[in-house]
Amino acid sequence: MKKLAVTLAMGAASLLTLGTAVVAPTSAMAQPVISVHVAPPPPRHEPVPPPRRGYVWAPGHYEWKGNRYVWYRGTWMRERPGYAYRSPEWREHGGRWEYQAGRWDNDRDGVPNRYDRHPGNPNRS
Repeated sequence: MKKLAVTLAMGAASLLTLGTAVVAPTSAMAQPVISVHVAPPPPRHEPVPPPRRGYVWAPGHYEWKGNRYVWYRGTWMRERPGYAYRSPEWREHGGRWEYQAGRWDNDRDGVPNRYDRHPGNPNRS
């Protein structure tokens, strides 16, 4: 058991020293947190196509792949009645950039209901 713990600790330490990105799963999220030292480039200009009945436009965005940013073009997503689509975004936190994947939110407070302690209450602080 002690040998396994030492092996896991050494493996984690070596992964942290390999690159500028760290992928660390958290208990509160189903997706790993991507944290990068390098700020993302400015978003590319993409013309937004005319509205499509039953679909929501998900704008293009950058994702971190390997050791660089990769642009993903915007796309249409099938609408989910009662839900609002939140686009993917990068936020600076403590000198690092963290990626928040696109998601659906049904009370429009920006917090996915599976992580929300007060789902259905858009007026909470």
